[in-house]
Amino acid sequence: MISNFIKKISIINYKNIEDKEFLFDNKINCLVGNNGVGKTNILDSIFHLCVGKSYFNLRNDQIINKKNDYMLIEGDFVCNDKNEKIVCSIKRGGKKVLKRNNKAYKKLSGHVGLIPVVLISPYDTDLINDGSFERRKFIDSIISQNNKTYLNQLIDYNKIIQNRNKLLKNSNYNTKTNLEMIDVYDEELIKLSSPIHEIRKSFIEEFEPYFIEKYKQISSETENVSVSYKSDLHEKSMKELLKDSLKKDFILQYTSSGIHKDDLIFNIDSYSIKKFGSQGQQKSFIIALKLAQFEYLKEKTGSSPILLMDDIFDKLDFNRVKNIVNIVNDTSFGQLFISDTDSDRVEKILNTLNLSSKIFNL
Repeated sequence: MISNFIKKISIINYKNIEDKEFLFDNKINCLVGNNGVGKTNILDSIFHLCVGKSYFNLRNDQIINKKNDYMLIEGDFVCNDKNEKIVCSIKRGGKKVLKRNNKAYKKLSGHVGLIPVVLISPYDTDLINDGSFERRKFIDSIISQNNKTYLNQLIDYNKIIQNRNKLLKNSNYNTKTNLEMIDVYDEELIKLSSPIHEIRKSFIEEFEPYFIEKYKQISSETENVSVSYKSDLHEKSMKELLKDSLKKDFILQYTSSGIHKDDLIFNIDSYSIKKFGSQGQQKSFIIALKLAQFEYLKEKTGSSPILLMDDIFDKLDFNRVKNIVNIVNDTSFGQLFISDTDSDRVEKILNTLNLSSKIFNL
């Protein structure tokens, strides 16, 4: 199994980090310190270099340190046994520039999938508590790291939806020209919807067994958990959906049906995890989803993603912490990052893993 890892990172003006450099261990790296010292931002800077954007959907001006006018992160990676230098820079008011080995990408999407990465964060509760957008983003981010065609189809689909919505907002139903333009957009949406829907459907079928296995290992309990795929396209074709909702779309001023409304249903013992899951069950559910993501990407890409675990052991009982550590240990992971406020807990984890490691006290 090929492993990907980052050897070194330089961070300048990335959120609250003004100027830092870190040399990492190829196996385990622990960032220890109080809340607010920048542990999450260091992990996010690594994620940013791997994927080309922040994990937290931030605008460019929110990423640049408030006291400064630019941001620069630079990482030395080993991917598929090759050295890769990735540099990301933003000037305030300007566009992001992402470079691989001194050559700038024309499109940021061209970088996705080069360095597989999985980040597990306390903010992942959004997957359960927020709207369908978060859950679509979750499946799209996994599939896109392994399927460039899917990523490009998705980008094209979202652009057309934006243009269609603009037209719906600025026009009315009775104008012939508008209806003709809507038809042009609809033809494109119909073409793109079916392959995206099929890929998502087969992804969930493949992904769910990984997830169920991880949840069992974490919780040591007998609950039945499930992840299922909800889509308008299960019942009707995109052509029918767009035709049936056209009048409604003009009234609402946006496209109300289609794969951009897809969702995931998260259940525990056939009930909604959001409504009926305890805090511990919800946290275990999220971590199981992310460890399943790790396992899935490892199988599909033939290389171990970089695994970033941000403050995930807080509020978990020791048994669950031990189970998670054992899973990670048994998973033949590549490079692992752990952030925590509790140095004693970190020491216990490292003793269990018994591999080369570095601790960074921040």
